[in-house]
Amino acid sequence: MDTERVRALLCAIEDGSLTAVSEKLGYTASGISRMMAALEEETGFPLLVRSRSGVTPTEECRQLLPVMQDLVRTADRYHQLSGEIAGLSRGTIRIGSSYYAYYDWFARLIAGFERAYPGIRVEIAEGTSTELLQAMQDLEVDLCIISERAGAADWIPLTEDELLACLPSQHPLAERLRTAGDSQRDASGRHQKSGGSARFPVTAFAEENFIELYPGKETDNSRMFRRCGVRPRVRYRTSDNYAAYAMVAAGLGVTCTNAIIGEAFTEDVVYLPLDPPQKVQIGIALPAAKDMSPAARRFAEYAKDRFR
Repeated sequence: MDTERVRALLCAIEDGSLTAVSEKLGYTASGISRMMAALEEETGFPLLVRSRSGVTPTEECRQLLPVMQDLVRTADRYHQLSGEIAGLSRGTIRIGSSYYAYYDWFARLIAGFERAYPGIRVEIAEGTSTELLQAMQDLEVDLCIISERAGAADWIPLTEDELLACLPSQHPLAERLRTAGDSQRDASGRHQKSGGSARFPVTAFAEENFIELYPGKETDNSRMFRRCGVRPRVRYRTSDNYAAYAMVAAGLGVTCTNAIIGEAFTEDVVYLPLDPPQKVQIGIALPAAKDMSPAARRFAEYAKDRFR
């Protein structure tokens, strides 16, 4: 079986379009159509339902999808390993990241890696830490930058981050913080650091209008609330960080965020550490060495050297 045909089929199902696949894989539209026709002839039954809105898999195709995905992954590993044996470095690795605060650093790391190994292509996937760890265990991503979760075969710590309450600037606690700050100006009028004594009780999330990020998903926030036995009073829900901070800035409620993410949103909001303090460790999760492709192993070694 031609694995490139199978790869094209999987891409078509993912994108819902044969046209999009032809652009992504560099084939003509007629070339992709011929590949699908040949694959269906080889398989013995239709694999795609075609309509004006795009393509979807037939029920028979759905039953074959796990085997097809394994087939493509095995072909990729064969291609990479044969390259290793031949003294070459080639292949594609997929890396997940939960924290866009790392994107600039990550982009520089990838640029350096691709200069050193021009035959290896790097793709980026986004998601929550729990989603990306599961994707890594399902062999859908090769490694990921996430907050620590049980189940990672190997863990490279990067930094310890803190969960913070994000409040509108007109919130009573924010006003109290400003008043304390004003009282600490020196004789020349310059502002002095207050020492960060103000804190937001975790239990207060059950009393304030709360803006929930990534509803229904396991996040650093949901894990913290479960650990503390607190049920926040959810008033709004969103899966977009910018939308959450805009709602906070407009005075619609409060939210909870990682400090490393909150650095990108500072206008008309105030951040307070929680009481009791809540910390998360951020790092790189890696699968067991035996489960890593040669290209992913190269990237992990390259990254480890730069974290030391």
